[in-house]
Amino acid sequence: MNKIYEKLLRCKEDVRRKINFTPKIGLVLGSGLGDFANKMKIEATLNYHDIEGFPVSTVAGHAGRFIFGYVGEVPVVCMQGRVHYYEGYPMEDVVLPIRLMKLLGAEILFLTNAAGGILQGMKAGDFMLITGQIASFVPSPLVGANIEELGTRFPDMSHIYDEDLQTIVKKTALENNIPLKQGVYIQMTGPQYESPEEVAMCRTLGAGAVGMSTACEAVAANHMGMKIVGISCIANMAAGITPTPLAHTEIQETADRVAPDFRKLVYESICRMGEIL
Repeated sequence: MNKIYEKLLRCKEDVRRKINFTPKIGLVLGSGLGDFANKMKIEATLNYHDIEGFPVSTVAGHAGRFIFGYVGEVPVVCMQGRVHYYEGYPMEDVVLPIRLMKLLGAEILFLTNAAGGILQGMKAGDFMLITGQIASFVPSPLVGANIEELGTRFPDMSHIYDEDLQTIVKKTALENNIPLKQGVYIQMTGPQYESPEEVAMCRTLGAGAVGMSTACEAVAANHMGMKIVGISCIANMAAGITPTPLAHTEIQETADRVAPDFRKLVYESICRMGEIL
């Protein structure tokens, strides 16, 4: 058996021994959504370090646990703290949590993140619905022997982000008077922020926001046949767009400031998604 798949199955079996819950949506909580679980009816929590072989996030402020519960009537598993490639993990470990959520029953993957804004007219605190992505600057999680149990060798990437789910998010934002931009997300490795020249390159490539996560997760989820939707919280303008040097504290402050609208948008969107599951 493929060693990566064998490790994934061990994680699944370990979770199943401890948690009796079948989610329909997997939600990755980015910066600004750390306390999203306060709005949920929580059935169980499970720390990453309590799962055999599971990668543990080393980023300050990331709780590092799964939360199982209900958003409205929709069964959801939340990742409170994701694993990043820049932490030194191999890419197969970075996407292991995504694959695990699918094996536990999740049909939809809802990705959120904090990102640097590139689009003209964008400002810190904006939200951007992800309509497409560029993942060419990080290793593909599909490199190596294909895991046939998960998906095909050469998966199509024409429509990574599901149009029906995007429509739900747009309608939810409109009805709640939450401004929502749309654009392409590009993932870089990090952990350093992008240089002004790299940001100019990203703009030339058509990116609207840049970050250090998400795209690789979407590739793995698409490979497994999940429906995917994503929202970036524009926590800062990317380097070179404003004269102010980038700082993680500024990014966290922005994410915290817009957190109520972010939580509302994600929560109500998930409630609506439950109607199509």
